[in-house]
Amino acid sequence: MKQAVTTLTVQTRGAGLVEVTGAVERWLAGQGIGTGLLTVFCRHTSASLLIQENADPDVCRDLERFFKRLAPEDPSLYLHTDEGPDDMPAHIRAALTNTQLSIPVMEGRMALGTWQGIYLFEHRARPHSRQLALHLLGE
Repeated sequence: MKQAVTTLTVQTRGAGLVEVTGAVERWLAGQGIGTGLLTVFCRHTSASLLIQENADPDVCRDLERFFKRLAPEDPSLYLHTDEGPDDMPAHIRAALTNTQLSIPVMEGRMALGTWQGIYLFEHRARPHSRQLALHLLGE
C-alpha cells in the first residue's frame, strides 16, 4: 500500500461553485497509484465540497440560488453576526453539504460518472483562498 498527500489551494471569487476536478485529476495522475481511495477534505467551516453535474452550468446557478433561499443573509435570524451578514448563513450551508468526499480510484483515475465534477462551494460573499487536503491510499 502506498499513500500520498498534498494541499490544493483554491482561489474563490466570492459565493459560488468552483470546479476543482481538473486540479485533482492532475495531482492524482502523478501519484502512480492505480487502485485506491481518494479523500478530498475542505479545511474550512464556511465552504464545502460537492460532487455535481459539470455539463450544464445552470445546475450550479440553481444550487447557488437554492442555498441562498434556504439560509438567507438576514442578520435578524442569527445570533452569530460578528463576521458579517454572510457568515452564519455560510456555516449553515456548509453544515448541509459536505466537508469531505471519498472517491474510488480505478485504473489511476477517479471513478466519477460521465457528468460528475468536484466543486468547492464558497459560501462567503467575498473572495477567499481555500485549502483542500488530498489523501490518496492505494496500490
